[in-house]
Amino acid sequence: MSAPNVDIDRMPRGGPDASCLDRLLQTDRPEYLDREDVDESVKRSVVDTLQRVGELFGHHQRFAHLVLDEVADVPDPRILELGAGHGELSRHLLEQHPTAHVTVTDLDARTVARLADSDLGSHPRATVRQLDATAIDAGDGRFNLAVFAVSFHHLPPAAAAAALAEGTRVADTLLVIDLPRPPSPLHLARLATMLPLAPFVPFIHDGVISSLRTYSRSAFRALAEHADPPVRVSFSGGLFGPQIVRARRAGSAAG
Repeated sequence: MSAPNVDIDRMPRGGPDASCLDRLLQTDRPEYLDREDVDESVKRSVVDTLQRVGELFGHHQRFAHLVLDEVADVPDPRILELGAGHGELSRHLLEQHPTAHVTVTDLDARTVARLADSDLGSHPRATVRQLDATAIDAGDGRFNLAVFAVSFHHLPPAAAAAALAEGTRVADTLLVIDLPRPPSPLHLARLATMLPLAPFVPFIHDGVISSLRTYSRSAFRALAEHADPPVRVSFSGGLFGPQIVRARRAGSAAG
């Protein structure tokens, strides 16, 4: 079942009801992390900076608390991290929950190789593997929770809808934690401060593009309706903090 009157492939990141200005504040340009023609050292610098910034501002810790709150009533939770990148969220989950098992995944083979060579690869409660969030190689209900932290915006709309469907197929709940899409005037002000440095600093280059590719709540609702089968989404956070989206299969007991 698809969302009526919405061409999901051409849907603005601000959603079907996005303003004319908001429709201009998006791009199909890939980030360095998404490109094959970029030197691996540039990509690595972006990932390393994301890791350091997340540690400095307590993002990894906060995101881990959000995840563990979702599975607080599960004795030995099975958690799937999609688009794990540097793997810090999974590390914090394993540190903070003594019986959780975390499957740490990413689409990029080199990222997965680095994760496998790290402490996560030898952790007794961690499994590291390459995995496509739009076609998850796992059985229905295999996990108690799937989490997609600060990487969902990399997916174009059709792939994002597929990820919502797959995440809620293999897990009771899919938790998406991502950048908020601010109101257009605030968005313009943020871009004005970042754009001068974007050509010179890879982290800021990708940050600018990320801000233009993040989804609004309206867009998430349209993606959820387009998912096959449809899912329900609920929201918290946003504007000055991360946007938190909880997705569940429509009609599920949890939803």
